[in-house]
Amino acid sequence: MQTKKALPILFVVMFLVMVGFGIIIPVLPFYAEEIGATPTELGMLMAVYSLMQLLFAPIWGQVSDRIGRKPVMMIGIAGLALSFLIQAISTELWMLFVARILGGMLSAANMPTAMAYVADITTEENRGKGMGIVGAATGLGFVFGPAIGGIFSKISLNMPFFLASGSSFLTLFLVFLLLKESKQAHSQSAKEKPSFWQAFTSASSLLFFIQFLISLSLSGLEATFAYFAAKKAGLDSIQLGYIFMIMGFGSAIVQGGLVGKLTKKYGESKVIQGGMIVSAIGFSLILLVHNFATAAIYLTIFGLGNGVIRPSVSSILTKTSIAGHGSSTGLLSSFDSLGRIIGPPLGGWLFSLAIGLPYISGVVITVVAFVLLLFFRPQFSSAKLTNQ
Repeated sequence: MQTKKALPILFVVMFLVMVGFGIIIPVLPFYAEEIGATPTELGMLMAVYSLMQLLFAPIWGQVSDRIGRKPVMMIGIAGLALSFLIQAISTELWMLFVARILGGMLSAANMPTAMAYVADITTEENRGKGMGIVGAATGLGFVFGPAIGGIFSKISLNMPFFLASGSSFLTLFLVFLLLKESKQAHSQSAKEKPSFWQAFTSASSLLFFIQFLISLSLSGLEATFAYFAAKKAGLDSIQLGYIFMIMGFGSAIVQGGLVGKLTKKYGESKVIQGGMIVSAIGFSLILLVHNFATAAIYLTIFGLGNGVIRPSVSSILTKTSIAGHGSSTGLLSSFDSLGRIIGPPLGGWLFSLAIGLPYISGVVITVVAFVLLLFFRPQFSSAKLTNQ
């Protein structure tokens, strides 16, 4: 399938997937509380989803290397639809846990398979552009999803879950009809390729750790910024919603429109490093927030830098890893999930010590990642030559 036809379809698919996922974000805490969840149980309900993603993303990535991208993506989207439906009809807390566990296990297939799909259908020169389009779709989905969920929650708290389930079933139908298999584009079979665990022996293994560090710092910010902005600038939840929406739009524009041009001109490693520099500046500026305008500007600066990192990491990984595209991107998603599991409690603990610590630590973590990439970057070039 031609890349020009496939990428717009994949963009729509991932946008709808993330809209469905985002719809329930503002509602789930209140819904779980209504059913009887304590704050600790709510935390476990949130964490178990990320834990399943961590465990199953590499598995689904490797499965997609063996049986193809389309069937695995359909499994992931069907898992989301079923999970949302179970949550919508839940009357007991254990039903919510079953739904979250099931959803985490199956939906872990979506992101690594989408990135592997892009790697299948793009040339190395255009790989960054393709990964950026997937990132932009994801970002826009998270912008619109929570807003839709908030609006429909006024009807009833379970209405957003029914809506998310319906959206996921619609997406599943679109994938079945419009998205063609990409796997046959590779002459080398998955059985001839190393497993995802063997990817750690290559130079590209450092990229997994870099993604973990970036995810760790980002999720720490996401978990604490609402409290920080309320204390520093007196911002309420509605203003914070607008701020995150502005940041999301900025990040999506950069990913969809600039990542491809930048990686083609400068290479993925330099783009990642540039993104880290801008992210570190954004982290530092956040400490100076004092009103709505400064919060929106400084958080968007951070979002612009952070937005170019994941697509560029995915691009260079699929070029240099000794494992299959699905295995590599699955393992990358797993490390991303690990950062999202550790980041929020770590950020909360640092915030309890001093409200600026999550952002100071964000600068430190980003600088460490920058130095690691700067030091090991020559190995990626040699690895790329070896794998070609």
